[in-house]
Amino acid sequence: SVGTGYSSVSVSKNRVYTVGNIDKTDTVYCLDANNGSVIWKYSYPCVADGAGYPGPASTPIIDGNSVYILSREGHLFCLDADKGKVIWSKHIVDDFGAQYPDWGFACSPQVFGDKLILTVSLNLALNKKTGDLIWKTQNYHGGYSSPFVFQYNNKSLIAVFNTVGLMIFNLDDGKEIARAEWKTDYNVNAVTPIVSDSNIFISSNYNVGGAVYKFDGKSLTQIWKNKNMRNHFNSCVLWQGYLYGFDMEQLRCIDFKTGAVKWTQKGLGMGSVMIANGKLIALGDNGILAIAEAVPDGYKELARAKVLGGLCWTVPVLSNGKIYCRNHEGDLVCLDVKAK
Repeated sequence: SVGTGYSSVSVSKNRVYTVGNIDKTDTVYCLDANNGSVIWKYSYPCVADGAGYPGPASTPIIDGNSVYILSREGHLFCLDADKGKVIWSKHIVDDFGAQYPDWGFACSPQVFGDKLILTVSLNLALNKKTGDLIWKTQNYHGGYSSPFVFQYNNKSLIAVFNTVGLMIFNLDDGKEIARAEWKTDYNVNAVTPIVSDSNIFISSNYNVGGAVYKFDGKSLTQIWKNKNMRNHFNSCVLWQGYLYGFDMEQLRCIDFKTGAVKWTQKGLGMGSVMIANGKLIALGDNGILAIAEAVPDGYKELARAKVLGGLCWTVPVLSNGKIYCRNHEGDLVCLDVKAK
């Protein structure tokens, strides 16, 4: 048990990193990937109530020998991956003027080059070694998505899905390049944009749906929009021209180019999905883990098991033949799926 929350895990050098909350205290865990024993842990006070959805919602990010974690309340830490010692710390509200969103901060920081990128109410680029500010944007109210860095005409850009909608920023200086407004009830734009060449997919729930936009370097043009893929808090995956993800409470495959539905599978609730070697790894919110072929001509399940109780809204992670799954209550399990 690692405490309540929605943080997924990151795996590096046979170690597993995650974070949970117990008694108004966040704890970052470094665990042995093979047996789950605690190598080190680091704790700090954090109420992290999340307006009814308590616990951290950000996943630790590993870069070299550094672990970066953002709390529900805005604590930002860079920890030594081997020993758990604090290298530097900031508070994105107190230090940079970020605004606290309705359900707390949920962005998982991203590292690109020497920069640590966060997309919260504002966008931040920090020096990853010191935490010093490189640039920041204006506040756009709260957002729950994580940033995606991509290349366009040899330039590094950031795709952001915030309460305004889909926005494109320059990685070097944070200047806005393009935007496409996208409104969702309660400002819940939460999934990470999916970029394929110059096409970008976004989606949200509350019966809004999804869309693909074409980016030409200066503007965003909508290619299609429909209600066939309504992601709530977990992103789709893109594989060989098709999107696989949870449309509200059903797993679904749609065509990336057209948005047309290829198949729908019920029974896993409002879950999450990742992909590896052409296979979907889907964790239902009911704790059922399913493995299926990532193909558009029908749902083809290969294996299924009930692996957890409680509420499972956190994406599973595959690493070195092991699948790691967690529930909101803080139970973390590791499953051996190596070929025998």
